[in-house]
Amino acid sequence: MTAAAPLPLVLVVVGTDHHPFDRLVGWVDAWAATGPQARVLIQYGTSSPPRVAEGAPLLPVNELQGSFREATVVVCHGGPGSIMGAREAGLVPIVVPRRSDLGEHVDDHQVRFSGRVAQAGQVHLATDESALISLVERALHGGGGFRFDLAGEDPAADAVARFGTLVQGLVDRKRNAHGGQVRRNAR
Repeated sequence: MTAAAPLPLVLVVVGTDHHPFDRLVGWVDAWAATGPQARVLIQYGTSSPPRVAEGAPLLPVNELQGSFREATVVVCHGGPGSIMGAREAGLVPIVVPRRSDLGEHVDDHQVRFSGRVAQAGQVHLATDESALISLVERALHGGGGFRFDLAGEDPAADAVARFGTLVQGLVDRKRNAHGGQVRRNAR
């Protein structure tokens, strides 16, 4: 008697920002309710917890890194740290950037950053639910472009990742200097 192969893991990471990202959690949880042949784990932060998928508000760093390595596909917000975590595991993540007009972040830096790294071929960008589900399904069914050889990582990707870390650090510093809110200069 042979043991059944483990289900592929769809890992969803919304990060640790204090703004909820219920839109992404809801999209993935609704898809999980359709019964895909996959294990779905959502790190949901301050968002509402998933009803169907497995969920944790936060994952310890070693557990998160292990989940990145185990994942077949990673879906994440547009934060450079989450994108880099997936890429360090040899995965090209599906990115759904947080939007300020929906109360998901203080500004649209994730929208701009995600668009740039998508143009560079470092992420798959999903701006609506149908695009997200299509990309997840494609990744689960062996579609190309969701994994890469870490030994073959190109210098441009490293530069994009370093830039993303720099931008995130600047945003975090500005937020911390103003009590959790990023202030814009009045003109």
